[in-house]
Amino acid sequence: MDVERKIEYLQMVDIFQGLSPQEMQEMDRTTTMSTCRRGKIFYRPEDNSEVLFILKKGRVQLYRLTPDGKKLVVATIGAGTIFGEMAIVGQNMHNTFAEAVEDCLLCVMSRHDVERLILSKPTVALRIMEVMAHRLAKIESRLEDMAFKSIPTRLAMLLLQLREEFGDTIYGYTHQDLAEAVGTYRETATQVLNEFKNRSLIGIGRKRIDILDADGLAALAEEAE
Repeated sequence: MDVERKIEYLQMVDIFQGLSPQEMQEMDRTTTMSTCRRGKIFYRPEDNSEVLFILKKGRVQLYRLTPDGKKLVVATIGAGTIFGEMAIVGQNMHNTFAEAVEDCLLCVMSRHDVERLILSKPTVALRIMEVMAHRLAKIESRLEDMAFKSIPTRLAMLLLQLREEFGDTIYGYTHQDLAEAVGTYRETATQVLNEFKNRSLIGIGRKRIDILDADGLAALAEEAE
């Protein structure tokens, strides 16, 4: 990737917006751009990673494994932001895996380079803290939903959230992906999705869901357990 394209990409990342041209040149010198295929594991619970990942393209799941081996997705990271920030502030990964669920393009910064950037540009530190706070709030909200809301309600909420990103046609998600995102089994998610289809709330295709009745899904999303 040429320098101009790399800098243009870095300027789009939330924590680096507003840096001067000189600072962006320094960012180019201290970051390494790479690509990876779907299924790549960036870190595991036992890892002591000391790098910050900056995602340009693709999606990354942060998840934990329950004692019986079921995947519990705590966050899905989209393009234009960071992950791995907990290691940078001296925290472990809290039993979390990070896995590419699509082919990804990303930059990597060492902890040393991140610390140097933070010391010279405190606004970057504030933005990293904002990202962490927002992510933790979303994780707490998701765990609360899993504890107190029914699976149909959780799936309806998830489909509406994905609709904000994709519009009325959601691509790229299997039933397994949706099940993991709401903390249930694939068979259960498939059963609920078929119920939604039978009620004409959605249409279902191969890795494709068409939102046919957003108001109906919204009514389900507001239901209590």
